[in-house]
Amino acid sequence: MKRTSNIIFSMLALMLIQGSGLAAVREIPKDMTEESTKCISCHKKSTPSIVQQWGTSKHHGANVGCYECHQAEEGDPDAFTHQKKLISIIVSPKDCADCHESAVIEMTESHHAKAGRILGSLDNLLAEVIEGNNGLVTPGFPEGNSAAAVNGCWQCHGSQVKVLDDGSLDPATWPNTGIGRINPDGTEGACSACHSRHAFSVEQARNPENCGKCHMGPDHPQIEIYEESKHGIAFHANKHKMNMDSSKWVVGEDYDAAPTCATCHMSATRKQPVTHDVGLRISWNNRPAVSIRPEVSDAKMGLASASINWETRRDNMKDVCSACHSKSYTEAFYIQYDGLIDLYNGKYALPGLELMAAAKPLLKPAKFSNKIDWIWFELWHHEGRRARHAASMQGPDYTHWHGTYDLAKHFYTKMVPELEHLIDEGMHNGQEDAARNLQAKLDEVLNSDNHKWYLDKLDPEEKAKRAKAAAEFKARYDD
Repeated sequence: MKRTSNIIFSMLALMLIQGSGLAAVREIPKDMTEESTKCISCHKKSTPSIVQQWGTSKHHGANVGCYECHQAEEGDPDAFTHQKKLISIIVSPKDCADCHESAVIEMTESHHAKAGRILGSLDNLLAEVIEGNNGLVTPGFPEGNSAAAVNGCWQCHGSQVKVLDDGSLDPATWPNTGIGRINPDGTEGACSACHSRHAFSVEQARNPENCGKCHMGPDHPQIEIYEESKHGIAFHANKHKMNMDSSKWVVGEDYDAAPTCATCHMSATRKQPVTHDVGLRISWNNRPAVSIRPEVSDAKMGLASASINWETRRDNMKDVCSACHSKSYTEAFYIQYDGLIDLYNGKYALPGLELMAAAKPLLKPAKFSNKIDWIWFELWHHEGRRARHAASMQGPDYTHWHGTYDLAKHFYTKMVPELEHLIDEGMHNGQEDAARNLQAKLDEVLNSDNHKWYLDKLDPEEKAKRAKAAAEFKARYDD
């Protein structure tokens, strides 16, 4: 990161986080406190594995025990008295900031911490209404909630933890280690999403499987893409050379066999320190229907990092790449990656949005009550994301067969026929103007250079070139 951007970002983030009421950094105890010693003596009997995990941690070595993390103050919404001490079950970013202030500042200003804002989104409409029902009744949700959302979306994105009148936590919202959990003290995020309690192993946090809890599946299969990439193959072949448990872990100095997710997005390089803001090395945001630059989405979310442009972020990532790759190699990769984004945006995303807008007057008003809603959602949310994410991580099979192939197949065999069906229906049910408007837009899209092959309007020169290539292939491989 450029030094000036780093300073500006840190100052802005510090002001924001100080304004949210995070506590000042406390001194590390010289000895294990009496309170923590008492906790340990009981929990050795009731939850021995937790004590053992903590015993292997750096917290143990620094005399930071149970009470130092779980102590609460009068007025904390989730505080309750246990063994004559005021404690809380949840250790929030505010608590972690007592010792890890800079890491919490970075995490709080990242997209990870804002993941809980999915609540109420299109994805949650699916889980709460379309996939689910209000059958899960708890004290915090007397009118019910969707078990699909509680067990699915919220466990990765984070729940809004509800404290009941008796001080306990509502079971629909806890347990939860979602990365964007909305905590009772108002903070966003969960450090334990990556730094699993109670060992807080840095080695585990650096392993790609740690990220794979959430970054997997049909809409964002980063862990699967990594596994098929040259990076993932090198990691699994050379994991014993990775020095994963080292306190200092600088790529190119402490290890050089392969990168992990942490290497590229968070860990130190020869020029950059560790960061807990996973967006500062990403030059495209591939979450939306149309890929956008990260500073655009950061601005929409009110993040201080909106002041850091995509070129700076790309330079940050190029710095990571430079530990193993030449400048020309890295520049060529980004030409390939940008080309895939341009292809997706221009051929599928932008025309798709225009077609859906033209189709809207012919649709039933409820989201996902129309076949076309599902087709379009999966085109951009599943297949489009797979292609884009895979290109960014050099996963060729996911880029093509799980990405652009599925995009093309379903655009031409599902979306176009369904649009034609809507046009035909509209012409026969009194919606002629809307049907004609949609037909005009469909004709415009299909006659464009990207799609005219579908109408058998491929340029004669291109046809001849394709025929020649096919003949050469047959001559080479046919008996």
